[in-house]
Amino acid sequence: MGFLDSILGRSKPVRPDLDRLFALPSAALTLQAGTGFTPTGMGSVCFAGVEGGSFARIKQDVGELLDADTGHGGSPVHFSTDSYGYTWLLAQQPPDDTAALVTDLHAVNSLLEDGGFGPQLLCSLLSFQDAEQRPLALVYLYKRGTFFPFAPEPDGTEKRNSPLELQVKAVLKDDLRIEPDLARWFPVWGAPGL
Repeated sequence: MGFLDSILGRSKPVRPDLDRLFALPSAALTLQAGTGFTPTGMGSVCFAGVEGGSFARIKQDVGELLDADTGHGGSPVHFSTDSYGYTWLLAQQPPDDTAALVTDLHAVNSLLEDGGFGPQLLCSLLSFQDAEQRPLALVYLYKRGTFFPFAPEPDGTEKRNSPLELQVKAVLKDDLRIEPDLARWFPVWGAPGL
């Protein structure tokens, strides 16, 4: 940051650090101990919709990479588009293998970033639920390098369980870099895997 930037109050944006995703397996253990929420084995990556041959190649590469990692006969990833035009990729692993799921999400983000689609990356999320089947996601904001909890009410009314989100924030404050600006804790209604 230059001298003029500091005088004018401008700051450099936080550089994305995908390696922060690797803190999720230990955070999942802390979350389970502190709140009873356990991983579902599902995680998603969200990015702005892009088209073209290079993106089609990236989608193929993602499918091949994750298929090779799992040894399945078919691709374990599913692509979908939401009502806002964002593309979602859903990856799945056994619920007790959060480390493998995080590795998959990291690989997808890295492939997109290396393919020149880093500016289109929005977020990644890891899905959890408790004994009452309440959903919860830990969302990684790609451009901010921070996490936040998202707890939709299970009744499908597009309402959030804000007290639960704040409880999760308190439980995970030492495990993850939690986004301090609550206004950036945007809802991810209908996110695949949630």
